[in-house]
Amino acid sequence: MAGDDWRVRAEVEGADELGDLVDRLRHGLGLEARELADALEDDHLVVSRDGNELFVYASSRPQAEQARKVIEAESREQGLSVTLSAVEQWLVDEERWDNEPPDETWEDEVEARGFAPWEVRVTCASHGEARSLAERLEAEGYAPVRRWRYLVVGTDSEEEARLLAERLHGDVGPGGALVWNELLESNVVRPFSIF
Repeated sequence: MAGDDWRVRAEVEGADELGDLVDRLRHGLGLEARELADALEDDHLVVSRDGNELFVYASSRPQAEQARKVIEAESREQGLSVTLSAVEQWLVDEERWDNEPPDETWEDEVEARGFAPWEVRVTCASHGEARSLAERLEAEGYAPVRRWRYLVVGTDSEEEARLLAERLHGDVGPGGALVWNELLESNVVRPFSIF
């Protein structure tokens, strides 16, 4: 049925072992795994990797369960140290896998790591004005970062950031932690807030 997505995650202990498992899936399975894979002969499963995890995507629960058995058998035959997840289903309306907490957003994840998910950047007329504004914001419960005549003020939501930016005549953007992670993933490292 179109729109149904199921997956199995396999966490492999080492990079070499993950490569071995991928090679076996690509070029030839052992006897037990091959017999189990016969049930998937007419199916088209997709396999991807992320770090030390392997993901097998299927269009039905039975396909995903059978793929899990194949990986389990192949891992056992090869003596690989693999931890397999239960079969997971993509929940379209919630945009998450069913084993993930509901309503978790990137903002929640960033906040859980101790960073503000949204920032307001304010340029003050002078160093003294920036110090004074930072003190007022601290009294309101914010934790501004002040550098010379510039302030970066973290907020918990985009709406709060927009209201604060309007009041302070600042600019709104995603929190520094999110920007930093995106830059690291793209191999460009710049720990700068641009005003």
